Amino acid sequence: MKSLFLYITLLFTSVNTFAEIISLDGRVIDSQTNETLPGALITIPDLKISVVSNASGEFTFSNIPQKGRFLVEVRYIGYKTFIQTVDLANASGVEFALVPSTIEAKEVVITGTAFSSDNRKNSTAVSSVTKDQLVNRPSGNLVDAIAKVPGVSQVTTGGGISKPVIRGLSYNRVVTLVDGAKQEGQQWGDEHGLEVDQYSAERVEVLRGAASLLYGSDALGGVINILEPLPSPEGQVQGEFLTSYQSNNGLSGTSAMVKGNSNGFVWRARGSYKNGFSYNAPGGRIANTGYNETSLSWQVGLNKKWGYAHLNLSSFRNNIGLPDFSRNADGMFEDENGSILSDDDLKNRDLFLPFQDIRHYKVAINSHILFSSGRLRTTLAFQDNQRRELEDNTNDPALFFDLKTYSSDFKYYFNEKNGWEPVLGFSGSVQENQNKAPELLIPDYKSKEFGLFGYAKKSWATTTLNFGGRFDYRNIDGIEMDEDGTPKFSDFSNSFSNVSGALGFTKEFNEHFNFKANLGSAFRSPNIAELSSDGVHEGTFRYEIGNTKLKPENSYYGDLAFEFNNNTVSASLGAFNNYIDNFIFSSQLNNENILVDTETLPVYRFIQANANLTGLEASFTYHPAELLHFENSFSYTRGINRATDSPLPFIPAAMLRNELRLEPEFKGLKSTYFSIALDNAFAQNRVDRFETITSGYSLVNLGLGTTMLLGKQPVRVNLSANNLFDKAYYDHLSRFKPGRLDEAQPSVGYFNQGRNISIGLYLPFK
Repeated sequence: MKSLFLYITLLFTSVNTFAEIISLDGRVIDSQTNETLPGALITIPDLKISVVSNASGEFTFSNIPQKGRFLVEVRYIGYKTFIQTVDLANASGVEFALVPSTIEAKEVVITGTAFSSDNRKNSTAVSSVTKDQLVNRPSGNLVDAIAKVPGVSQVTTGGGISKPVIRGLSYNRVVTLVDGAKQEGQQWGDEHGLEVDQYSAERVEVLRGAASLLYGSDALGGVINILEPLPSPEGQVQGEFLTSYQSNNGLSGTSAMVKGNSNGFVWRARGSYKNGFSYNAPGGRIANTGYNETSLSWQVGLNKKWGYAHLNLSSFRNNIGLPDFSRNADGMFEDENGSILSDDDLKNRDLFLPFQDIRHYKVAINSHILFSSGRLRTTLAFQDNQRRELEDNTNDPALFFDLKTYSSDFKYYFNEKNGWEPVLGFSGSVQENQNKAPELLIPDYKSKEFGLFGYAKKSWATTTLNFGGRFDYRNIDGIEMDEDGTPKFSDFSNSFSNVSGALGFTKEFNEHFNFKANLGSAFRSPNIAELSSDGVHEGTFRYEIGNTKLKPENSYYGDLAFEFNNNTVSASLGAFNNYIDNFIFSSQLNNENILVDTETLPVYRFIQANANLTGLEASFTYHPAELLHFENSFSYTRGINRATDSPLPFIPAAMLRNELRLEPEFKGLKSTYFSIALDNAFAQNRVDRFETITSGYSLVNLGLGTTMLLGKQPVRVNLSANNLFDKAYYDHLSRFKPGRLDEAQPSVGYFNQGRNISIGLYLPFK
């Protein structure tokens, strides 16, 4: 604690070594007409500051360093997003000339990689989901909202639980960051979703492909980088209010946020709430699939000449029902007394037993300090994840994990010289997990890890090369435990270490066409469930047994992508190949079963085999006219167990998405659109021997939205219909599909959500 206070004191008092303060002013114009553009958003992402151009197209940044080279991003509706590196030592009266474009303005500054950079000069495959897309898409949670990104899918448990899948990898193989802090919340569980307020995200970056060089073990598949709103421009108070309702499960959501900036003292507060009852599938509602969520968050900090330091606090609570009701011969759900659940029962917003009670508390300090030789970016965080599963009564949980995580991340960026940009980094964490309920699935344990890395980027006019190496160490100590007086877990201590590396390359052939490629290695150490599980995992309806002899996974990967952009066409085509030695997965060996409290459950053991995952990702957007937009994407992943030459389990089906959108102009309205979309999932016939195949399906979705002015207040209204024709289907990664819901009855399953009409309202204010 003393070291934390010392750290904060240094942040707010040590200013002599920092750069001096000046202002940066300029204007934004149309490159063809030289007309000024009022209302353009100008952002310096690395300093977390932004301003809006005035009625004359002019802007001023104050309270910024005298020296340093920073990326500046300029966005304006109807124009290409503009990005330029500005040297503050020589910047005075800058002019940003934007090019008109019918292609939607895309986020081009990517912050989740080693360097904030123009996406064209970034070798990593990255997609950015904007605030508008998050607001316009009806979704039950954040993962659901980003699952339309090529190469991204989700493991779902009803409408309330989603786990991200990137290029066929999930669980502890995908890292989630929230403003730089790695989210820690028992990621190993099938039915463990993200403890994140979806309304808090201003933008989400999805990094596809291994990112272990920056984020260590667990980033084999990729990274979900969640970015919260930037502080308000100096002297302003801003905010937003949004609310939505979905007809299928009565899901209502509301969120309000307000933020301000007074002479560099920045603050923000947000409160959000969601509540829904059991979802409706073709054939009827699925009992006890409702959920509710309450989230509060706060930020205070300083944006000064030496950089910034922000203190973030958040509290998240989520209650999620788990379906555990039997069905009669007519398909009606019955309670334990044989009474049929009425429609009123199924629409009751109070959950039945069993259900999960998940609470996540976080304190994080993010800072970016400027020195004469470079910049130091740090993240210090404490998280407390409490996961309760209640089975028999609402007071005493049957299962209760309490996971505390202390983490740190330091990166030092040396000043650019002759096109070279080096960075050195250190990250570490300490964890302690305690069982606080009678049932035991994993033992109490303690873990610690650290990683060191070095990375460099060399830039030429049209080419970039980046490379680096990393060393990681992790230790896990399992604690001996008894259950009801009987020995349950033996103590163990496992240590893992690894050296990994990465090489990336980009080439811009001209202003329209560019190429990216990556080669590298990555690793993941086994998680606590894989090492030591021994018990009934209620959410998965099976008995799981770990193996303390498991080895780390080692990945050897490569990917490449071609991208093309002009005023009417935006297209990309990418491919990846990922060899993973010692790939860990669970399997039922020799049809093993066990009797637990009169119930026979399948026994799943964690085993290893060498694996290979390959795939394609493509997108094509065509704008034949300014008002007409045709967007398409395709993704395909193939997973092979190299030891048996058989399919890997739980590989997502290929997906083709098509959307036609019309954006007419009406007097008094802005950003109006009408859309019709098709989601086409292919059949998944390549399955592990304990999986069932899944038929393909096509869903029709409609959407419309507009922004109107009530006085001077803009109001965004969205209306959408998902699964318009109420198609009965199973997604291959749904945990309710036949073969996963009840392995004793492999033909029994619950369809995914049926028709869903949603309406949303969004009000930004200042």
